[in-house]
Amino acid sequence: MAKSDSRNHRIPEPADVAVVGAGAAGLHAALEAAEAGAGVVVISRKPLTETASFRAQGGLAAAIAADDSPARHAEDTLIAGRGLCYPAAVEVLVGEAPAAVELLMRRGVAFDRTVGGELSLGLEGGHSARRIVHAGGAETGRALTSRLAELAARHERIEVLEGASALALWSAGDRCHGVLTDRGPVAAAATILATGGGAALWERTTNPRGAIGAGSILAHEAGADLADLELCQFHPTAISLPGRPLDGWLITEAVRGEGALLLGADGERFTDELAPRDQVTAAILDRMAADGTTSVDLDLRPVPMARFPTIARTLGTLGIDPEADLVPVAPAAHYLIGGVHTDLDGRSSLPGLLAVGEAACTGLHGANRLASNSLSECFVFGSRAAVAALAGPGADPSPPAPDPDPAFPAPAEETRSAVWDLAGPVREPERLERLLGDPYPLARLIAASALARPESRGVHRRTDRPLVDPALDLRHTVVGAGEEVRIDRWPPQERPAAAPGLTQA
Repeated sequence: MAKSDSRNHRIPEPADVAVVGAGAAGLHAALEAAEAGAGVVVISRKPLTETASFRAQGGLAAAIAADDSPARHAEDTLIAGRGLCYPAAVEVLVGEAPAAVELLMRRGVAFDRTVGGELSLGLEGGHSARRIVHAGGAETGRALTSRLAELAARHERIEVLEGASALALWSAGDRCHGVLTDRGPVAAAATILATGGGAALWERTTNPRGAIGAGSILAHEAGADLADLELCQFHPTAISLPGRPLDGWLITEAVRGEGALLLGADGERFTDELAPRDQVTAAILDRMAADGTTSVDLDLRPVPMARFPTIARTLGTLGIDPEADLVPVAPAAHYLIGGVHTDLDGRSSLPGLLAVGEAACTGLHGANRLASNSLSECFVFGSRAAVAALAGPGADPSPPAPDPDPAFPAPAEETRSAVWDLAGPVREPERLERLLGDPYPLARLIAASALARPESRGVHRRTDRPLVDPALDLRHTVVGAGEEVRIDRWPPQERPAAAPGLTQA
């Protein structure tokens, strides 16, 4: 299936499916396609064991408990999404998430269990029932991704290009024919972007520095639509130690599900710790402003920290004893809800190009992502994208591969600082306009999309428009082939048939 180039790197022959990115969504889509008989190439800038999905502390949201139901899960998702969720995407997610958990267990993922042998289900903000399936306490991402990486690495139909960088999509504007990498072109009948999100464009972030929205830039430059770029979720509880190496390190809200409290400068609680994230973040920002501080305190003393060994160990390296000390926290950019505009099967507006995971925008999360729906999204929509990729037409004769730029452009430090300062948790139109001239394309598009939504809703807060505008319910921003932004309504769409293996029992 492969040959060597002049630098002794392996260049695959034309593939059925090329997957860009090797986090949870990319590896799952690759395995689903390969198990259906496709030849798959996975392009991963980092080794499989170092992708961003390893950092996921939460888990998969799925209505598994006897007192829970997909309808209840859907209600929680819609409430958290503040009137912007695409209902058909929500229906798909809640209906197929339980079977996705079963599929992962069949793949050998060892989720945490109770002493009675049942799946241990956590509670997180915005959920009305315990439905978070996790592994290793707060090490779900590591457990999931390491197992999927192991399976992908030894699958005979999957060729993994570790250390290879995608420079551009192979497209003449009418169709995607594959990927142009720093090792040469990879031709494919279908290409799936699973490159993660862009929250590291904000200077204060929980994300690894490589989360710069690469998939959105690749797709937009090839002619695909993007959606909802103004919607970035700021996680309420990231460690606040400016100048220290772990400033911005995330403390999962699962600890709040087990009793952790948020305290102001007076030592008193000031919010419902288990409200949806946008509400908790707003409360923290307001408390900081009222107290004149740069952080609030997270009280972990009520929490059984044996359930969260990684958090306890990490805090210990900072000289913080979670059983005795308060932890300074403040919001940080965490999850870019916007991305490549896709349908419910991952297809973008550019034929031959699909996207999954945080790189995609299906409308599932609306204006505020419900905790742990994103990992479930990786597997539910990853399965759908794999099926859709194989259902498309075979590879067309590829046009000559153009010569891409020698490196994918990284944002300057000035851009990261400007995005945080000008398009942070609280926004003003005059400051957003200053970002329109930034050299990094996604920074400009985020600002343009934020200006196009003249209201405050969910994670998007504008000082000049502090209220929700009902006229914008179910309407989302779309960036077309240029940099112009339009407002569209999610189309009426019946729920399509579930991907094989994800029908609910």
